[in-house]
Amino acid sequence: MSAELKRKAAEVALTHVRPGMRLGLGTGSTAEAFVRLLGPRVAEGLDIVGVPTSERTAALAASLGIRLATLDELPELDLTIDGADEIGPRLALVKGGGGALLREKIVAAASVRMIVIADSAKVVAELGAFPLPIEVVPFGLEATRRAIVARAAALGLEGPVQLRMAGDRPYLTDGGHLILDASFRRIPQPEALALALSGIPGCVEHGLFIGLASLAVVAGPDGVSLLEP
Repeated sequence: MSAELKRKAAEVALTHVRPGMRLGLGTGSTAEAFVRLLGPRVAEGLDIVGVPTSERTAALAASLGIRLATLDELPELDLTIDGADEIGPRLALVKGGGGALLREKIVAAASVRMIVIADSAKVVAELGAFPLPIEVVPFGLEATRRAIVARAAALGLEGPVQLRMAGDRPYLTDGGHLILDASFRRIPQPEALALALSGIPGCVEHGLFIGLASLAVVAGPDGVSLLEP
């Protein structure tokens, strides 16, 4: 997604922000484009408070003068604006490429609305081409990985489930967890897979966001379109 398309999608999402809102601020390059547009509006007097979904987003927002709070301080939010790795039918999403899926899902679930911003290449007829991130605890990693493979196989899914690395070390989330990326290639029943993964004790959270997004702002070569569930 070009920087220009990111900016166009973020501009449209920004029109949904109202004074006094409690905003969930997403993580990733597209969400960052939104935060960078939000900063000048706040400087001009737009009164909002943001709840960031990652330490990276928190640092960026603070540098732009955006007032921040924790989700404990503001447990109910008006709107979350975030990106996505894939947008499927009924606005089912795959998220977590940026490694913040747990906090992103907690913040989105605490919001009245979630708006997703993305480029048209992220819209797919079926989820799964992008590897599904699954956040797991370090203890019992191999047992958890095998349980994921088995649960997926029971749904007819197969493909490598690999530990995400950051150089020569395992990638660590802000919460101190690991991420397994599951390359199933296709996920025809995301609801069934979400339920199966949630039943594995070592899985903290998965990157299937189902029933959370209320609007997708999608920028493409022919302009910006709005998708609803």
